[in-house]
Amino acid sequence: MKFTRQFSRFACAAALAALTPLLHSQETVKVGVLHSLSGTMAISETSLRDVLLFTFDEINAKGGVLGKKIEPVVVDGASNWPLFAEKAKQLLEQDKVSVTFGCWTSVSRKSVLPVFESNKGLLFYPVQYEGEEMSPNIMYTAEAVNQQATPAVDYMLEKGFKKFYLLGSDYVYPQTTNLVLLEYLLSKGVPLENIGGGFKKDESGKIISAGKYTPFGHTDYQQIVSEIKQYAAGGDTCVISTLNGDTNVPFFKEYAAAGLTAETCPVVSFSISEDEFRGLPAKQLVGQLGCWTYFQSIKSDANEKFITDFEAWLAKSDVPGIVKDGRVTCSPMVLSYVGVYLWKAAVEKAGTFEVEKVIAELEKGISFEGPAGTVTSQKNHHVTKNVFIGETKANGQFKILKSYDNVYGEPFLKGTFKTK
Repeated sequence: MKFTRQFSRFACAAALAALTPLLHSQETVKVGVLHSLSGTMAISETSLRDVLLFTFDEINAKGGVLGKKIEPVVVDGASNWPLFAEKAKQLLEQDKVSVTFGCWTSVSRKSVLPVFESNKGLLFYPVQYEGEEMSPNIMYTAEAVNQQATPAVDYMLEKGFKKFYLLGSDYVYPQTTNLVLLEYLLSKGVPLENIGGGFKKDESGKIISAGKYTPFGHTDYQQIVSEIKQYAAGGDTCVISTLNGDTNVPFFKEYAAAGLTAETCPVVSFSISEDEFRGLPAKQLVGQLGCWTYFQSIKSDANEKFITDFEAWLAKSDVPGIVKDGRVTCSPMVLSYVGVYLWKAAVEKAGTFEVEKVIAELEKGISFEGPAGTVTSQKNHHVTKNVFIGETKANGQFKILKSYDNVYGEPFLKGTFKTK
C-alpha cells in the first residue's frame, strides 16, 4: 500500500509536470523579436526591442489576442546578417512563433526572407527601405521610397536647392534608393552634373551606382566631408544621406568640425531619428532635416498617450540592461508598434493565428489609429500612412515643417520616372 501511494504521488507529479507546458502553451501565443541587440546596429535596434515588449505588455494587460497572452521570444541578430537567417530559422522551426517582428537593415531582411518564405512564416518589417521587393511572407510597415526619399527631395526642390550630394552606407538600401533618386532628380529637371557623390557605369555606359558609400562602422569622414564642402561651395546644395547606424556619429562630428551647417549645406537623413540623436552632438546639428512617417513632436492625444504609456512602462521595466533615462520615441518604433496592432486585428478578424489566413485579412486592408494618424495595410503588403518633413532642434526633437497625408506605399519605382 505504501508503494502504491508513493507511486501515485510520483505519477501525479509526473503527469502535472507533463501537463504544465501544455496548459502554458494553450494560454499563450509565441511571438518572435529579431533585432540586433549588439554590434553596429544596436544603437538603433535595441529601442525596437523595447517598444515591442512594451506593446506586448499593453495588449496582454487588455486580455491578449484571441484570449491568449503574447509570449515574446527575443533573439539577437548581433548586426551579423547570416546570423539573422539562423535566428529566423530558430524562431520558426524550434520556437514555432506565430509571427516575428524584426530587422532594420535591408541586408538583414534579405537574409531572412527565404527562411520566412520556405517556412511559410510572417515577418513584420518596420524600417524605411529601398523597395523593389514584395514577399508574400513579409508585411512592410516600413517607409517605402515614395514615403520618405522622394517627398524629401520634393521639399528641397521647393526650397530652391539645385545640387544634391548622395551619401550612404554601402549596402542595398542606400544603393537602390539613390538609383531611384537619380531617376527622380533627372525627371525633375536636375542635370547630371548637379548630382554629387560620383557614378559607376557598366561596360555599356549605363549608370549602375550613384553616390558615395562607406562601410558599416566607418569612422573617418574627413576626405568625404572635404569633398562635400568643395562641392557645396557654390551654394544651393544639400546632402541626401542614407548612412546607417553608429557611423552617423563620426560623420556629423566631422561635418560640424569642417564648419558645414544647415545654413551652408543642409543634410537630409533617412536613418537618423530622435533615437539616434541621443548619441549625436544634437546642439551642433540644429536645422538639419529628416523625413519620416512619425515624429515625437506630433501634437495629438494618441501620440501623447503613446509617449506617456511607453515612459511609464520604461520606469517599471525589469528588462535586463534596458536604458531608462533620456528615452525618446521615433518612427521605426511607432511602425513596430502599429505592426503589432495590425497583426492583432488581422488575427482577430481571421479568428485564428494561421499565417495564411492572417495575411489574407491584412491584404484586404486593416486600419489602426496610431500615434501618427491612421495606417492601413495594403494588398501589396505595404502600408498607407502620413509623411512628415522635420527640422532638428537643439533638444534632439524635430520641428515639423510639412506633412503629406495618407501616402500609399509604392515598392516598385525604378524605371517609372522619365528624364526631362
